[in-house]
Amino acid sequence: MGNYILELHNLTKRFPGVTALDQVQFQLKPGEIHALVGENGAGKSTLIKIITGVYQPDQGQILLNGEPVSFAGPINAQQAGIAAIYQDPTTFVELSIAENVFMGHPILHPKSKRINWQAMHNTTKKLLQELELDIDPDTPMKFLNVAERQLIEIAKALSLHSKILIMDEPTSALTIQETKRLFDIINRLRASGVAIVFISHRLDEVFELADRVTVLRDGKYIGTHNINEVTVDKVIQMMVGRPMHEMYPKTTIEPGPELFRVENLTRHGDFFNISFSLRRGEILGIAGLVGAGRTELAEAIFGITRFNQGTIWLDQKELKVRSPHDALSAGIAYLPEDRQRCGLVLPMNIASNVTLSILETFKYRLLNKPQECLIAQQFVDKLDIRTSGIMQLVRNLSGGNQQKVVLAKWMATKPRVLILDEPTKGIDVQAKTAVYGLINNLAAEGLGIILISSELPEVICMSDRILVMHEGEIAAEFERGQVTQEQILQAAIGRRQLEADVS
Repeated sequence: MGNYILELHNLTKRFPGVTALDQVQFQLKPGEIHALVGENGAGKSTLIKIITGVYQPDQGQILLNGEPVSFAGPINAQQAGIAAIYQDPTTFVELSIAENVFMGHPILHPKSKRINWQAMHNTTKKLLQELELDIDPDTPMKFLNVAERQLIEIAKALSLHSKILIMDEPTSALTIQETKRLFDIINRLRASGVAIVFISHRLDEVFELADRVTVLRDGKYIGTHNINEVTVDKVIQMMVGRPMHEMYPKTTIEPGPELFRVENLTRHGDFFNISFSLRRGEILGIAGLVGAGRTELAEAIFGITRFNQGTIWLDQKELKVRSPHDALSAGIAYLPEDRQRCGLVLPMNIASNVTLSILETFKYRLLNKPQECLIAQQFVDKLDIRTSGIMQLVRNLSGGNQQKVVLAKWMATKPRVLILDEPTKGIDVQAKTAVYGLINNLAAEGLGIILISSELPEVICMSDRILVMHEGEIAAEFERGQVTQEQILQAAIGRRQLEADVS
């Protein structure tokens, strides 16, 4: 069977009307980072839930250290040394770090069998030191940021003496600096013999970290390769069945006259003296590191926050934007980075979400349901939203289809300027390509589009011009086809930092 700590052979899992996994294979070696990639719906989540005991397979075999095993539930998997860290850490925010680390397996006094709080405190402190976290174990979780909560999940896994650690999109909400710190810890865990299953839509992370990569597509096993034997293009082709150059379907459009302009826009502490123009049909990319002020700039333009000085112009007319309502009335729409928290009402259906931004256009005291449904269906058809119907709750849609619903909501306002903040964050390759096609179509219709993204290939391939922000200021501007990722990064981190790194 080989030197594997975990082996999955011919796993099959069926749900009503759907075969989620079909004869899937997976092997994990001790002390390796094995990337598991695939589009949404490829079967990754189902496979992980089988490994962690949430689901039981309909067919197939699981071997742990060469011995057949069957997990009746997650506790059985934990007892066998398997831990999972998910994209959104499952923490009890009002409880302390130590209480969260030992939730479900507290340290007890040997005689009284009562919780040994001092031992839990001391052990947690030692675990935090291993993870280079200088935080009091008695600190409530609510005071920690996302990166720190991710590390607490790792501490919890270490407290279980886990030999297999599954990480599902662990960097989706982290800054570049926080991601680097997490990678250092992951590499130390690998060196100590922990086997890691790493799931990420960010293929650059996969190629930076992983020893091997396994690809799933439509619930089927496509293949496993050593990371140094494949390219990003090859992995994408395995994932979607087509080569990488088809990912960014940029349509060449000759931009029209100036549509939108900001002059000397400043918000103290966030951005300073920002000036740029946007033409009809133009896609203006804005790149920069987290904290550079990109989102803060977008929120100020849309009226979510107030800027201290500067002016905004649309069609040569100065706008007074004091609220999102003012921005929408003027023809400016903003798709936020966090679609679930800021872009959607998850318990509501598709129709209600799509029409949420245009309720005041319904000229009745009571909501005109037939008109609402008609408008929603038009956008479902136009954007190819994969759904059972417009009454489906948006929380039950995939990430890519949720993003399309947010786009539909803003397109319903008939905007002239559309600001897209990380529009493909957390969605799979195929959904990304669909969103890029929508962006092209909107630009072809004459919209001015501001594309904020941390994915440099996305910015480079989709933008007509690119602005790079550094510490709240525009550090550089590039034309399409005349810039590399390295040049953008150099501008994003600032010349002074570059010179310090060289010296």
